[in-house]
Amino acid sequence: MTGYMARLLTVLGEPPMRYRDAVAWSRLERDLRVSLPAEFKELVDGYAPVEINGHLYLLHPATERWNLAEKIRSTSEAWSQIEWGDGEPEGDPRASLGATELRFGDADGLIPLASTNRGETLFCAPKGGQGTGSFFVENGEGEFFEYSMGFAEWLWRWLNGEEVTGPGGSAYSPGPVALRDLPMTPDERPRTRYGPSRDM
Repeated sequence: MTGYMARLLTVLGEPPMRYRDAVAWSRLERDLRVSLPAEFKELVDGYAPVEINGHLYLLHPATERWNLAEKIRSTSEAWSQIEWGDGEPEGDPRASLGATELRFGDADGLIPLASTNRGETLFCAPKGGQGTGSFFVENGEGEFFEYSMGFAEWLWRWLNGEEVTGPGGSAYSPGPVALRDLPMTPDERPRTRYGPSRDM
């Protein structure tokens, strides 16, 4: 466990692990033809489907509603239909990926992993960072920003209000981290639970 994973567990609280399922991950990774970041999978298995601090959504590949595999497919299809003009997009990921075209939903491009209700999308880039792997965040306005760090570090920094979704993208919420399980039926109204008090 990385230092950032250990820090996250102290502020997120005990993971409920409601839907942990290795088979669902294997199926998803086989379809994508790439292994997703271990820290991301561990946090998703521990807490998802969940809304964190009223903004960030983590979905799970083993659930019928809020299904990560379906979200990756639909989001990738939508992004793949965009025709980029000269000089687009801002912060073009192709240079980091060593690619001539911008692809979505496979190992050679960007894989959408999480999103916010502010329009931001977090992508895994297995070949980003000169082949070492990285994350890109699209800020909802067509600009991409690359972050060469693990998912646990990215989430820790996001919870601390650092601008890891682009300049001006801080989403700091003081006090304990709020986690709301996403409803698994249309009439379910999950309560928000809170992590332990935190001293960031």
